[in-house]
Amino acid sequence: MANCISCSAALPAPSNVCEYCGRRNDVDLHGVHQYTVVKPNGERSCPRCEVGLHTINLKRDGKFFIERCDQCMGLFFDAGELEALLEQSVSNVFEINRQRLSAINKELYQRDSANSLSEQQAFYVKCPVCCDFMQRKSFGARSGVIIDRCRKHGVWLDGGELKRLMEWKKAGGQLLHEKMAQERSTAKAKRHESMAGRADAVADTRENKQIWGASDDDLLSSVFKLVDKFF
Repeated sequence: MANCISCSAALPAPSNVCEYCGRRNDVDLHGVHQYTVVKPNGERSCPRCEVGLHTINLKRDGKFFIERCDQCMGLFFDAGELEALLEQSVSNVFEINRQRLSAINKELYQRDSANSLSEQQAFYVKCPVCCDFMQRKSFGARSGVIIDRCRKHGVWLDGGELKRLMEWKKAGGQLLHEKMAQERSTAKAKRHESMAGRADAVADTRENKQIWGASDDDLLSSVFKLVDKFF
């Protein structure tokens, strides 16, 4: 659990606002990712605060530019950048810690239950690039994070959500997501195989009827006679 940089009180998950002093904390980048501000108050605007986003360089493998709001601490990633940052920041995860994943989601549920109206109310926000409304979509299995995604330009994360996604991945959330996707793919393939088998069986039946000149009534009559004979 993170602590407020102003009064050191524990921050309630998954919020980045201290309940005691009201300070908004940068839990996503402070002490986690070193960065420099490359371009303050750029052309892209924060979908929450409607102020210019700062372009920052995370300095990972050279240059890694993303946008950040200096007021709400939200982050905007161009297409593919969020996945790349998670891949670079969290590695060597080989098992799924279901207990930790449950704890992560429990923290979020308790926070939402305690507040009938969350600090960041669920509503659609506009893309910082094209200003079209973005889609709200769950990021991965059991992450508890609802991201705002523009199909053309990228992903918006509210303050604190990047840290949450990293905790999710450390607990094996990405592995769980991939496992569930594989299971769905396998089940879908089996359904298609079963449907194909049924189609072949129907085709064979029709072919046999054509060869022997039997009608549907003739076939049913033959089946009933066999049942009566042996049973």
